[in-house]
Amino acid sequence: MSRSRPLISRLLGVIAVLCLAVGPSLQAAPRAAAASLTQITNFGTNPTGLVMNLYVPTSVKANPPILLALHGCQGSGPYLYSSTDFASLADRYGFLVIYPSTNPSGSCWDVSSEQALTRNGGSDPVGLMSMITYAEQHYGGNANAVYVTGQSSGGMMTNVMLADYPDVFKAGAAFMGVPYHCFYTGSVRGWNSACAQGQVSKTPQQWGGLVRNTGYPGYTGPRPRVQLWHGTADTILSHNNLGEEVRQWTDVLGVSQTPSATDTPVANWTRTRYNNGTGATQVEAYSLAGAGHELPVKGSTMAAEAIRFMGLDAGSSGGGTTGALRAVDAGKCLTDANNTTLGTQQQIYACTGGVNQAWTRTSSGQLTVTGGGTTLCLDAAARGTSPGTKAIVWTCGGQANQQWRLNSNGTVTGVQSGLCLDVAGLSTTDGTPVQLWTCSGGRNQQWTFG
Repeated sequence: MSRSRPLISRLLGVIAVLCLAVGPSLQAAPRAAAASLTQITNFGTNPTGLVMNLYVPTSVKANPPILLALHGCQGSGPYLYSSTDFASLADRYGFLVIYPSTNPSGSCWDVSSEQALTRNGGSDPVGLMSMITYAEQHYGGNANAVYVTGQSSGGMMTNVMLADYPDVFKAGAAFMGVPYHCFYTGSVRGWNSACAQGQVSKTPQQWGGLVRNTGYPGYTGPRPRVQLWHGTADTILSHNNLGEEVRQWTDVLGVSQTPSATDTPVANWTRTRYNNGTGATQVEAYSLAGAGHELPVKGSTMAAEAIRFMGLDAGSSGGGTTGALRAVDAGKCLTDANNTTLGTQQQIYACTGGVNQAWTRTSSGQLTVTGGGTTLCLDAAARGTSPGTKAIVWTCGGQANQQWRLNSNGTVTGVQSGLCLDVAGLSTTDGTPVQLWTCSGGRNQQWTFG
């Protein structure tokens, strides 16, 4: 179910599993070439003979977060590496990316057998967990900052891993997937046509009960946050599955079936957010009008939105990340000069590490600054959508003019306006005001966060 290769075998029933006996001892960690994909063998228990490839960026953080990135049918780890933006985002933010491949090569993930749908039950999930443990033990990966994403069959497996190992993953982003247990056939790598065609519908409680009672029975700890993506024109896996996934995870995470917010961050994208009582987004769903079986599209902001939701844009394990927002050209920081006075236009000043330069990127896409016990949001003044609109701070209200996208190309765009955060007049001097302007790619519109 990879987006650029023909789906030649999706109706073939059960694909035989090739079992490999793996020795009990781990080899010494190979030295990963800088900014390249490195294949790792003998990484641990691996009942289905999966292949592990690891991407270690040259700017890898100390104790880096880990992202498990799962390909679709007819795909592979190296293919997903080259056809998506996750590696370039890892370069920017310093996290590790594991790119596994199924065995037999090009097959779908096992999301249909009892073994796969149960914690430590066997099949592919066990090998995937061995890869994560190996990255923690041999590459310093942060066991408290592990995430998962995938497309198509990999999106299905994303849901499976979140259900089987809720104590391992902090969050996940499933592109073109189906709910956990929807693809169940009782056979390894079986094809469930009814689920694929969007004909399986359950109540939220039924879907949630499958996660609670089958994936990891008896587990009562915290659950990972979930982001979901699907195109309305998907002819391989019906768009109906998006609604069923939302039902499942809102029930599991204990939030309302009614969206807390709905917006259009990009033309033809409808985003719904489901928040808990403190306002933190637990489930986020994207319905893309007219999009087929092709997500995430390389060069778009899709992968960056997934990274943002998971908190990997600053290497954080939580729903929010805090750091300075630095203007690349000036080498200076976005600063709330009047320290939380409503309506203050934001400026750039030499970076001091002060609280008025410490911005928190929330799971709802806001950028907040706190001073004197007051937290305010970066805001497009008067909800302006024209070039020259002032970037100010204002009381947080959750509206679109207070939501921002930190893009993989270094720009920061307003969700409501689509305009870029811009240092006025290309200036590099202290006190230069910051505004919204038409995106040009100029260095005065480039920012780093963290």
